[in-house]
Amino acid sequence: MRGLVLTGTNNLFTCECDDGVIRQCSIKGKVIKTDKKFYNPLAPGDFVEVEADSLDNEKGQVINLIPRTNTFARWNIKGNAPQLLASNLDYLILVTTPNEPPFRPRFIDRELIQADVAGITPIIVCNKCDVKGAEDPDFLKRINTWEELGYKVMKVSARTGDGLKELAALIENKKTALVGQSGVGKSSIVNALDSTCIQRTGELSQKYGRGQHTTTKGTLMHLQLDKKITGKENSTADLIDTPGIRRFILHEIEWEDVALYFPEMKPLLGQCKFGTSCSHLHEPGCKILEAVYSGVITEDRYESWKRITHEMKTGDFDE
Repeated sequence: MRGLVLTGTNNLFTCECDDGVIRQCSIKGKVIKTDKKFYNPLAPGDFVEVEADSLDNEKGQVINLIPRTNTFARWNIKGNAPQLLASNLDYLILVTTPNEPPFRPRFIDRELIQADVAGITPIIVCNKCDVKGAEDPDFLKRINTWEELGYKVMKVSARTGDGLKELAALIENKKTALVGQSGVGKSSIVNALDSTCIQRTGELSQKYGRGQHTTTKGTLMHLQLDKKITGKENSTADLIDTPGIRRFILHEIEWEDVALYFPEMKPLLGQCKFGTSCSHLHEPGCKILEAVYSGVITEDRYESWKRITHEMKTGDFDE
C-alpha cells in the first residue's frame, strides 16, 4: 500500500498508510533505489510503498520510493552528501527575523537559490515583526529588494497574530515546509496556526543570540488551521517543520553558475566586454559592475553573490 512519510531518522520512519494506520517502518534491504545519493534516504513528504508486518500491524517495511515531484535539500559537510529536508512541496517558506536572532539576509539568498534549483516556489516570511529592529532601515531595504525582484515577502508575528491570516490562506490545502536558522520561530508559527498542535519552542542562546535546536528532526503535520485566524471551519494544511539550520550550503549547482540564480544579474550575463570569461570582480566593461555602480543591482546583493561564489569555489563555508 502507499504510505506518506511523516518523520524518521536512520532506518526507522513513521509512515501514514492508505489503510489509515500509522506504522513504524524500516527500509527493506536498508537501501532505497534512487537516481541520487542523499545523506538520508527519506524525508517528510515522501510517498513510499509499504508492506505491513504480518505479526504486528503497526509495523512495516518500506519496499519502494514513489518518484518525487521535487526535493529540498542542503549540503551536509559531515556526511559529504546532500541532506533531504522535505519532498513533494507546493511552497517553501523561508523564515527569517529582523532581530532575535540577528537578521541574516545572505542565509535567505542561499535558500532562494536552492529553491530555484529545486523548482519550488519560495515565500519569505519575516517573523517577530513586533520586536525591536522591525523598522530598521537596512532590514526594510533588504525586504523591499526581494519584493522588487519578484519574491513574495510576508511580515508576521506568531506572538501577536499579525499576518497569520494571509499565511494561513496561502498554505491551506497545500504541502509546505518551514525552513530557517535556529531561533527564528518556526515552531511558534506552527503553534499559532494550529493551537492543538503544540511544538516545543526554545529560548535564544544569550551568549550568541542564536536559537537552540528545539526541532531535532523534520516532521510533517496535518494542521487544523485555527478558525480565529481563517474565519472558517475545517481549514487544513500539511506543514513540514524542519530542524533549525545554522549553515546552509548549496548543492546541485556549480560556482560559475551562481549568477544565473540572481534575477537582477541573469539578463546581463554574456554582455560584458570579456563575455562569459568575465569574473564580474574587476574587469573594465563588466555589465554587472556597471549595474552595481548605477544602483540597478544593490551592493548588498552583489556582496551576497561574491560570498556565495567564493565559498563554493574555495570550500571555505561561512555560517
